[in-house]
Amino acid sequence: MSSAIYTIWLREIKRFLRAKPRIIGNLMMPFIWFAIMGVGLNSSFTIPDAGFSYLNFMTPGIIGMSLLFTSIFSAVSVIWEKQFGFLKEILVSPISRTSIVLGKVIGSATISLISALTFLVIAIAFGGVPLSGLNVFSLLQAVSFMILISFSFVSIGLIIASKLNNMEGFQVIMSMMVMPLFFLSGAFFPIENTPKWMEVLAHGDPLMYGVDGLRGSLLGIHQQSMLVDFSVLAGFSLIMILVTTFVFR
Repeated sequence: MSSAIYTIWLREIKRFLRAKPRIIGNLMMPFIWFAIMGVGLNSSFTIPDAGFSYLNFMTPGIIGMSLLFTSIFSAVSVIWEKQFGFLKEILVSPISRTSIVLGKVIGSATISLISALTFLVIAIAFGGVPLSGLNVFSLLQAVSFMILISFSFVSIGLIIASKLNNMEGFQVIMSMMVMPLFFLSGAFFPIENTPKWMEVLAHGDPLMYGVDGLRGSLLGIHQQSMLVDFSVLAGFSLIMILVTTFVFR
């Protein structure tokens, strides 16, 4: 089982490393948001009595956005594999469905994590994350939340991609799903300052718990308990992986 998971994981990594435009896109997208949106809005907005800038507040949200987009759209490979017959070859091989799902989830999550960590280094270098509040424990916390976010949304992408046979339908559904998830996550604004109905909707968004956890890890501020953030996201991630495994069966 472990060798099958490793083989599928390795294939996902090799496909990513051979696709140079994909590498550039994954690395440039969050940096563009940081350089244009973050710096631009930082000069226009302030957070009263917060002790940090709007750019600092927005940086964990950009990391969450990068993980969301990279993770959920990585599942498009399933549609290609269905069209070219590769997925059928895997499914008829003597490999458990659990191994297939875990290999693809871990592989895509690794790619998302690489992009997010690269951006985090850039953000720290340019003042997006204050060095004063960082230590080994806080960085490990942040990485844990990044992994859970990736697992959750890779799984969602795989569930949807497994039911579709064309790229256009996948892109339309993903676009309709991704934007509400992103904007309700609190990446750009504090959720507690929004109208009650929006706050209720936001608490149904798994990305909100991830962004809140990242913000707590990197800035030391969070809307709710870090344990709640971690528990909800871990539970959601596990459920999505189990559903993905069932769908692949």
